[in-house]
Amino acid sequence: MYKIHPMTLLENKSADIPAPREITTKPRVSDKIFRGIVTAGGLSSLVILGLILIYLTYQGFDVLKSEGLGFISSSAWQIVLDDAGNIDPAQTTFGIAAMLVGTMICATIAILIAVPISVLTALYLSFYAPASVRKFMVAIIDLMAAFPSVLFGIWGFFVLMPSVEYWGKLLHKYFGFLPFFKMEVPVYTRSPFVAGVVLAIMIIPIVTSISREIFGQTPLDRIQAAYALGATRWAMIKAVVIPHGLSGVVCGAMLGLGRALGETMAVAMVLSPAVIVSFALLQSQNPTTIAANIALNFPEAHDLGVNVLIATGLVLFIITLIVNSLARFIVNRRKAFSGAN
Repeated sequence: MYKIHPMTLLENKSADIPAPREITTKPRVSDKIFRGIVTAGGLSSLVILGLILIYLTYQGFDVLKSEGLGFISSSAWQIVLDDAGNIDPAQTTFGIAAMLVGTMICATIAILIAVPISVLTALYLSFYAPASVRKFMVAIIDLMAAFPSVLFGIWGFFVLMPSVEYWGKLLHKYFGFLPFFKMEVPVYTRSPFVAGVVLAIMIIPIVTSISREIFGQTPLDRIQAAYALGATRWAMIKAVVIPHGLSGVVCGAMLGLGRALGETMAVAMVLSPAVIVSFALLQSQNPTTIAANIALNFPEAHDLGVNVLIATGLVLFIITLIVNSLARFIVNRRKAFSGAN
């Protein structure tokens, strides 16, 4: 019987051990390249955003200076042409107060309809839907988020508007005592309510996708702890998932609000434009939105008319920036409050 010497095994084992590697915190060349690409991409977004703001301010400053505060507080949009067919600045007045009201009304309706549906859909996909149903619905929702707005406008005009008209009649019948649903002339088509429903359907995929991602990041130990304490699935969602994902839902809602504020073609196709300040949600001939007004008037605009539309775009840009900043403030404040607790 052969006997293996212990030193031979030790020598063979030592031969298989790799040489010690020097541990360092210095990043590799590939890490530096990747970090540079990501940093350049982030900074380029800020640079492009800043250039857009500078261009809008430069082109629309003269209009804002000449019109003053009345550009925002007045709803008179009257264009007077001289004998040569050019805009007469002395007799022409521009006011976007009615468009601001229309923009806020349509966006508010969209948010009030879209956010509850989106949150409930995200909860169903995250905690209730079977795997096969979840995959199918997630694919459909992601596909809807990529649809062009003009398709939503066509669908809203030919398919949705008759149904929404029926809903509008029900609202007027049972809630007509409220000023928002009171109608002097029973014309329900092309109203802010119709435009708001179309916008809600447009932003539901965005808010749903963000909410689903946030709910999916809920710590598993907290979920299991809730189940271990005897909580039902819905009780676990109320106690763990919703508080954890509330800030993300707010961000998703604000992103959807930004899309609703800046939507053009879908609103232009289902909303009858007017330059009057009105808060009647079901009435036709209500104020249009800023983005729809730009889209409708830009093909025929020239010289001063282009500058006026750029000035309105600057106002919409600032409003969207304020909304996003407010969303960030709410999220940061909630994170600080949660950390303090």
